Amino acid sequence: MQTATVPAGDVLVILRHPPHGSSWLREGLDAALVAAAFGQAVSLLFQGDGVLALLQGQGPGPLGQKGTSATLDMLAMYDIESLFLDAASLTRLGISIDSLQLPASPLEPPSIAALIGGHRLVLTF
Repeated sequence: MQTATVPAGDVLVILRHPPHGSSWLREGLDAALVAAAFGQAVSLLFQGDGVLALLQGQGPGPLGQKGTSATLDMLAMYDIESLFLDAASLTRLGISIDSLQLPASPLEPPSIAALIGGHRLVLTF
């Protein structure tokens, strides 16, 4: 897997929870949108089960929780275009990069460390 160039920025939001079962993922996406609305350069890193949020065809959860696909579609409107994912999580979950709703750059651990270190503020959800 190729090492992606990682940008420096104001805010990195790390999303580690699946789209359903809790509000963590939705809250992380909301925090990213708010930061971007206030002019911050925002990057997103999907790790662990958070990678599941990028799958195409997200629907409501079993308890009627909203899916995240509408929020993901709004990211570009807020100039949030730096999307990354943990390559090991992608492999562990058996997900193909072609099955993702949005393009995201897979990163190996050294690149993830560089991404985190290159941001002024890191929020983990």
